[in-house]
Amino acid sequence: MSVVFTTALIWMGVVDDPFGGEPTAVIPLDATVEGLSSRDIEVVEIRPALDGDLGPNLRPEDNRDKQGPRYDLQIPEDGGRTGGLSVKPDPRISERSGYGFLPKIGSDGVRPLDAYARPFSSEFTSIPKIAVIIQGLGLSETGTDNAIESLPADVTFAMAPYGTDLDRWMQKARSQGHELLLQLPLEPFDFPDNDPGPHTLLVSLRPDEMLDRLAWLMTRVTNYVGTINEMGARFTTTKPSMQLLLEKLRDRGLMFVDNGESSRSLSAEVSSEVKVPFSSVDVVLDAVPREDEINANLLRLEGIARARGVAVASGSALPVTVRQLEIWSRDLEERGLQLVPVSATIDR
Repeated sequence: MSVVFTTALIWMGVVDDPFGGEPTAVIPLDATVEGLSSRDIEVVEIRPALDGDLGPNLRPEDNRDKQGPRYDLQIPEDGGRTGGLSVKPDPRISERSGYGFLPKIGSDGVRPLDAYARPFSSEFTSIPKIAVIIQGLGLSETGTDNAIESLPADVTFAMAPYGTDLDRWMQKARSQGHELLLQLPLEPFDFPDNDPGPHTLLVSLRPDEMLDRLAWLMTRVTNYVGTINEMGARFTTTKPSMQLLLEKLRDRGLMFVDNGESSRSLSAEVSSEVKVPFSSVDVVLDAVPREDEINANLLRLEGIARARGVAVASGSALPVTVRQLEIWSRDLEERGLQLVPVSATIDR
């Protein structure tokens, strides 16, 4: 027995095997994108679980009593403004739930869409307007910080519900003037092979199950004007599911943005029926994350804006996307275009 034990110790000391004999697999990654440097790609590890920083509503250090969580909504004398937009949830339009604070319409009729929207100049109504949404904030610290620091204040940010430090990123983004959306994971056609996360809204859920998941998602962060779907090709083509979702968003004073990735989406039709404030992405900027592709999509975006009067684009927080957007936006007004927050693309 001692011989076996001694042999095992020698093996552990000599052999560099941190997995302790567990089976491993090496996968060759041959796919590359021509012209894209390694610094333009960030590997983001998504941990869709109830660990880490859960934002302003579930932090364990918040005050608690025997009746459950207690949260104090106190707005400083300056209204919570620190050089930009309010960074504290407005108590008039906040409702406590078992998961945290939910947005609601205030007793005076004020909606979160109204209270948290970024003001924009409507002096020149004839100028074509462009809204740009950068999605996935909170998934990568480097990417999130770079987007907030680099992009103009009129760019809208969409917070990922499974991101980390969402409260901090919300405050930093809004303190610099950025309007916010919340991403909602919706069921794709190839679910569960393609799974947006454990709280994905599925067409097979009972209404009470869907509303419970929706409540969890909506409490991940505060101070947003509405939601945008993450995936959702199947969900957005299923009318009963879309009706339930959009009715609940309307009743909470929020807008809905369709991410534009499914040509079969019924979101425009259903939003008109239930009368929820609605906008839709016209151009996905970085489906191919390469400078020339992004620049071509930006030109296409300008063409749509000039033809229709308004256009909406979306992209991710990849360095190449943020860099090209920052360059593109520098002389936008000189080219006769106006950058606006996404709330400016609807009739409020």
